Amino acid sequence: MCRFPDLLSVKRLASVAMSVAIMLLTACGDSMPSAEQKQSAAYVEKNTGHAKQGLYGIGQTATKEQIAGWDIDVRPDGQGLPEGEGSVEDGELLYEDKCASCHGTFGEGEGRWPKLAGGVGTLSQERPDKTVGSYWPYASTLWDYIRRAMPFPAPQSLAVDEVYAITAYVLNLNDLVDDDFVLSRNNFSTIEMPNKDGFFVDDRPDVKNPRCLSDCLDPATIKIVETIAGITPTAHIKEGGTDARAYSEEEMVGAEAGGNSAGKSLHDSACKICHGSGVAGAPVTGNSDDWQERIKQDKAIIYQHALEGYQGDSGVMPAKGGQAQLDDGAVKAAVDYMLEKSR
Repeated sequence: MCRFPDLLSVKRLASVAMSVAIMLLTACGDSMPSAEQKQSAAYVEKNTGHAKQGLYGIGQTATKEQIAGWDIDVRPDGQGLPEGEGSVEDGELLYEDKCASCHGTFGEGEGRWPKLAGGVGTLSQERPDKTVGSYWPYASTLWDYIRRAMPFPAPQSLAVDEVYAITAYVLNLNDLVDDDFVLSRNNFSTIEMPNKDGFFVDDRPDVKNPRCLSDCLDPATIKIVETIAGITPTAHIKEGGTDARAYSEEEMVGAEAGGNSAGKSLHDSACKICHGSGVAGAPVTGNSDDWQERIKQDKAIIYQHALEGYQGDSGVMPAKGGQAQLDDGAVKAAVDYMLEKSR
């Protein structure tokens, strides 16, 4: 039969436990650091092996080797380039294997991939070709980008000499170096890009726009004069309100060209990127020759191509121009605008 201890026994046990606890705390008291001690530089270094950094002793000073691992940028004068070299001849073979499928055999660009060569003298034209030879101000940018991001399927997989070789070949495609040229850190600074003087330092002062704290405009007097259908949030706009208005379905879909402000807004902000210059075979807005065969089609087919995407003989149209967030009505409004402008 089990018996519970009497009250006196319990009190005796509690007293013994308390005495032991006090003895332990007293014995350890000298070795337990205070909050101030824990913040001292000596304590941090003794217990972590690192010198104290900042108020809480978190982190450690980066070593030269650690900094060097991140310091890989290349400056216009060639500072930062590693030892190595690569010839135009070797670069041609590497380019054909790793670059031509996107950028074209001669840097002309495949599909919607960017051109790398040509375009000299076009920057002042309505449809400039911004290539390495026509637009880029420094060859160092080309070398640095190839090392960091190319080739597209396997970035940073190229050896240093391969980066030098591909850079040399792209420069050769733009007639900036000879066929027997070998690029290295020693001769990099001798390359002068045609558009070097086309860039300048923006020395305009910073403009500060302090928050309005007094004599501010009444929000009721601020009007939204235009929104971009499918992009600009309009849920906050009150029905019939004076501050702004949302586009109606008729405006977005069936408006005439002169009044289709929703279609024009979306065209100018998104569609014009391709349909303003003919990128990837896109028909240029306002060019009736480009649109003649398309206008003969049922408009429902044109809507379908714009909404779902289309691969044609002369180019490709991504679904909704690659902007999946657009609603169908906004895309149709932009199509209507382009059709009316191109008849």
